[in-house]
Amino acid sequence: MDFIYEPWPWYVGGPLIALVMFILLLVGKQFGMSSNLRTACAAVGGGKAADFFKFDWKAQRWNLMVVLGAVIGGFIATNYMSNNTVEINPNVAQQLAEDYQITSAGESYLPPEIFAADALSNPFIISILLVGGLLVGFGARYAGGCTSGHSISGISNLQLPSLIATIGFFIGGLIMVHLFYPLIF
Repeated sequence: MDFIYEPWPWYVGGPLIALVMFILLLVGKQFGMSSNLRTACAAVGGGKAADFFKFDWKAQRWNLMVVLGAVIGGFIATNYMSNNTVEINPNVAQQLAEDYQITSAGESYLPPEIFAADALSNPFIISILLVGGLLVGFGARYAGGCTSGHSISGISNLQLPSLIATIGFFIGGLIMVHLFYPLIF
């Protein structure tokens, strides 16, 4: 059981993801998590409010089951198959403690300095979360999918727009971390 409890190395996880993508390609399916929000909205009647949600959502039921499985699997893995810590580079933990006063880095998946209920009493943190959420939601919709959807699913389906989007995600991430993040925090 220790093999299941420990993080899997890239040379195990990567081929497993590739195998799933190959099987989906063989059966003519395209996998994507962010597109499931549209499917879920259509399933609960979103087509009455916007034409964007008027499509045959029942053809995508299998993808909704993937999301449900991911949620259930994540809950089981986090609560029953993990010690709820994550190993990070000690230099990163030190920098987080010194620069951002995040002293619990590496002790939990969700550091309480950022994700505790007390942190939500700070208007600055709430505004950062709201603006960040809006930008991520807009960006995922505008790009036609999220980072993992384009980088894993789109590129494995040899879609040029997904390659371009992935390059854009990396460039945007580098600009954010090195230029804007120090200005904000």
